Amino acid sequence: QDELKMLRVIRRIGQETPLTVRATFLGAHAVPDRYKGNQSGYVDQIIEEMIPRVAGEKLARYVDVFCETGFFTVEETKRIFTAALRHGLRPRIHANQMDFSGGVQVAVDYGAISADHLEHTGPQEWDALAGSDTMPVLLPGATFFLEMEYARAREMIDRGLPIALATNYNPGSCPAGNMQFMMTLACLKMKMSPEEAINAATMNGAHAMDLSDSLGSITVGKKANVFITAPMPSYEYFAYAFTSPLVETIILNGKITET
Repeated sequence: QDELKMLRVIRRIGQETPLTVRATFLGAHAVPDRYKGNQSGYVDQIIEEMIPRVAGEKLARYVDVFCETGFFTVEETKRIFTAALRHGLRPRIHANQMDFSGGVQVAVDYGAISADHLEHTGPQEWDALAGSDTMPVLLPGATFFLEMEYARAREMIDRGLPIALATNYNPGSCPAGNMQFMMTLACLKMKMSPEEAINAATMNGAHAMDLSDSLGSITVGKKANVFITAPMPSYEYFAYAFTSPLVETIILNGKITET
């Protein structure tokens, strides 16, 4: 019920604000206490009860799984993704945060729109992602907060992979929703250039949300969702001055919403 309640709140945000919202059902993030010792029973509930209800009420477009050691296995992830696709919901995945979990390969095999975290990847995972429809999404804020090893963004980019950046904003592993800081971490800790960080936070981020046709760049025919900064010496300064509140004006759908 809590998962459904959150999805209903997300739907209201999309209906009552000018924000563009894409909802994801992430019931398979952790096993509730009442299912301890019966994880397969919880997976069955996700497949047989929760996904059909989410799809029936049109509460989400995507189904996500935390495919990770100690959480949900590759086989459980496959079962959940099969059910999601059967109900018209596209997969996403959180994987390879703590170990080489096999989640990247599952994401590609099932046509997931994105694969998030990816702190533990190498040539095998990169080859799987190359040429696929799955966008690698790196979450340096979570890595920073948990004091973990950063994703190998420089090597991924040098092999021709696109990269998107996101916050992973949540109270447990990244209580920070500031994309400016994510870009700073991308440049300092993952050896991305400022241009690459901007691209990852805009165009590639839009692609990871299946919104690249309407958002992500300032282009004729796309929505006028932009922000205007205070005067800066260069665009690189946005990632450099990570504690400075540089955004002065926000425009959504062509209308000024905040100054």
